[in-house]
Amino acid sequence: MQLIDANAVLRYLLNDNDEMANRVCGLLENTKVNIRYEVVAEVVYVLAKVYMLPRNEIADGLRDFLSLGNVEAEAEDVLLSALQTFTKTSMDFVDCVLYGFRLVQGYDVFTFDKKLLSMMQKLT
Repeated sequence: MQLIDANAVLRYLLNDNDEMANRVCGLLENTKVNIRYEVVAEVVYVLAKVYMLPRNEIADGLRDFLSLGNVEAEAEDVLLSALQTFTKTSMDFVDCVLYGFRLVQGYDVFTFDKKLLSMMQKLT
């Protein structure tokens, strides 16, 4: 099992550097990789702020990536929930992850963030 970083995921998703994208494709064909939610958060940030991609395109691309056979994600159910919330709200992705932990795994979340508080109050 190998950890994958944000730059590798970005090269795969954007296919903006043929050599690097091909190396990532080769890795994903031959090796099981693990992506942590911190890395997913960095990918979301770069795609949204640097590449200015719409939220739904970011979420669709990451869902497709997570569904690849050799990709495993830490707390994948939480990540998928966070991606869904990300497309439907204006919340920051990290707040969507926290909301996912609340929604999927029942964690209590302490926050002063008004958007996150509002979303969590709807659950009670």
